[in-house]
Amino acid sequence: MNSAILKSVLLPAQAALDPEDAARALAAPEAAWVHLDATNPAARGWLEAALPRLDTVIVDGLFAASTRPGLIEYGDGALMVLRGINLNEGKRPEDMVSVRIWITGEAIVSVGLQRLRALDDVEARILAGQGPKTPGAFAALLIRRLTERMEPTLSALDEQVTELEERVLDAPAASERREIIATRRRAIVLRRYIAPQREALSTLGTAPFGWLTAADRRDLRDSIERTLRLVEDVDAIRDRAQVVGEELSNALSARLDRNLYILSIISALFLPLGFITGLLGINVGGMPGVDSPSAFWIVTVAIAALGAGGLILFRRLKWF
Repeated sequence: MNSAILKSVLLPAQAALDPEDAARALAAPEAAWVHLDATNPAARGWLEAALPRLDTVIVDGLFAASTRPGLIEYGDGALMVLRGINLNEGKRPEDMVSVRIWITGEAIVSVGLQRLRALDDVEARILAGQGPKTPGAFAALLIRRLTERMEPTLSALDEQVTELEERVLDAPAASERREIIATRRRAIVLRRYIAPQREALSTLGTAPFGWLTAADRRDLRDSIERTLRLVEDVDAIRDRAQVVGEELSNALSARLDRNLYILSIISALFLPLGFITGLLGINVGGMPGVDSPSAFWIVTVAIAALGAGGLILFRRLKWF
């Protein structure tokens, strides 16, 4: 068994395909889908042997180390690079998983570095006898599942921003700043992949491929509209996170200004009192009241009266 092959099915028969027969199935007129493990060193050699006429540019694109969503038309085939939410254990959803697909009217070859749940969904539908039977329907279903699996992640991110907004308005704290930055970063990373993916889907929807039926194009248009809404949602989340960050900065600055103002009032209140106590504390001859037993209490009452008078004055001036 070839360990480079992760999935292999016959679309019209809605049945699994023996990996040993995958190469012959790709060359046959009956549409077949083979998914390869890009981390397996034997994957590229297997593909070049199975489809010897496949252009090197396409093979290089399928096994490229770093890719952004896009589409390249090549004859009656298309090289698509798509991204899906990363739902693998221990991974961050915004570190989206890429899948590279070469699709024609007779064969589909996909290559991935990590597990992509949308591909699992398509395979499960096919093996249950309810999946796509043509390459065009396969592309439409895969794109729809990629889009549908993005929506819960964006909804959760939107709820997170809403909670941050409430916390910042109710009790702003400097500790919220890190979470706001992380949320905005997630939105930026998601947009980096979702926005170009919408452009790739739009290109596919208008491409003159014979294997795309009218029904396939309708499904693609629906996915394109949903992807556009996702881009708008990501933009809104990013902008809201920025506004929340600015609101937090303003609240913390206002709190700091208030604290500094209070300290200034206290300093202004105790400045004359400190001057008087300092003056009376000098150790030189001629200080009044040195020999009077009641002088200390007289000075204490005078300082207290001066302090109270200062408080009354500041209050009337509405300084606090």
